[in-house]
Amino acid sequence: MRILDLTRVVSGPFCTMLLGDFGADVVKVEEPDRGDESRTYGPPFQGGESAYFLSVNRNKRGIALDLKWSEGRETALALAAQADVVVENFRPGALDRLGLGWEALRAANPSVVLCSISGFGGEGPDAGRPGYDLIVQGEAGVMGITGQPDGPPTKVGTSIADLVTGLYASQAVLAALRLRDTTGEGQRVEVAMLDALASLLTFNAGIYFATGRDPVRRGNAHATIVPYETFEAADGWVNIGVANDKFWSLFCEAAGCLEMRDDPRFAKATARVENRAALMELLVPIVRERRRDDWVASLSAVGVPCGAIRSVGEVCTAPQLVTRGMVLEAEHPTAGATRSIASPARFGAMPPPTPRPAPTLGQHQAEVLQDWLGKPA
Repeated sequence: MRILDLTRVVSGPFCTMLLGDFGADVVKVEEPDRGDESRTYGPPFQGGESAYFLSVNRNKRGIALDLKWSEGRETALALAAQADVVVENFRPGALDRLGLGWEALRAANPSVVLCSISGFGGEGPDAGRPGYDLIVQGEAGVMGITGQPDGPPTKVGTSIADLVTGLYASQAVLAALRLRDTTGEGQRVEVAMLDALASLLTFNAGIYFATGRDPVRRGNAHATIVPYETFEAADGWVNIGVANDKFWSLFCEAAGCLEMRDDPRFAKATARVENRAALMELLVPIVRERRRDDWVASLSAVGVPCGAIRSVGEVCTAPQLVTRGMVLEAEHPTAGATRSIASPARFGAMPPPTPRPAPTLGQHQAEVLQDWLGKPA
């Protein structure tokens, strides 16, 4: 599959990177002078390349076209005529003003799939607003339910609005290609960041729809399960998820607090929720007595859900991920050896292939024009 990538920053590049991970020939189009604005996001830089940019642009070839000039637009339209999919994340209407909108693309290539990504969608009172992750996290209600009860609204630590939009967009592209296989006709799909992130509210939205009341911020605690939250151990932090009465009994045995197991205030799940404050007052000092990894080992041994709160560095070097081939390495022409986290899908027993590193600006210009348009290098 040939993917013409007219996206920049995160949501669109993440979508096209996922398609490239699955084997598509992705050609990333950038402005000739500065390229994708995320090339400037840093520090850190690796060999002059933004670590940010490198993380969402592997498995692509790069060319530079100035879409403000007729020559650049004509080349882009010629490439679109050879593409299976065009992905863009301009503001709604911008692609039409460039002469590269849906009608123009369909005239050049009746079987093309166009995937448009935007912040707030193509219609409605907010259609023209720019979509940035922080803004959308607030507008979609996620920050309203994230953070400590007595603290400020808090953003998710990664660009969750951008990333989940990219995931939805890649899924929509695959569905549109399947529909094209059935009908023979091109398809247009749209994914808005606000819609994508709001869809993750799931049970939180369900609570509001059922009761008319807004869910509140609970920090790391669960509304209806106790204990199911984050605890401070002697040397770090650990998540403990006692999701039912069986796990409660096993937890009490492993933690050496059998007297709490049969305490009528805590013996049943509903009682533990009703007596949350009293239970936490007893549990917090107990958990603090042992080291993080001791808790993970002892609770895992008896089947109680638990896990360490790991730093990004610990995750990137974790034996579980490394063993599964989830840390990829590629040799970049200027940044040298670059590493990234692989896409999680597995096909049979095949490990993720060695990726193509993110392109330098315009790196594959002659190669792409030769491959796609037959122009001599």
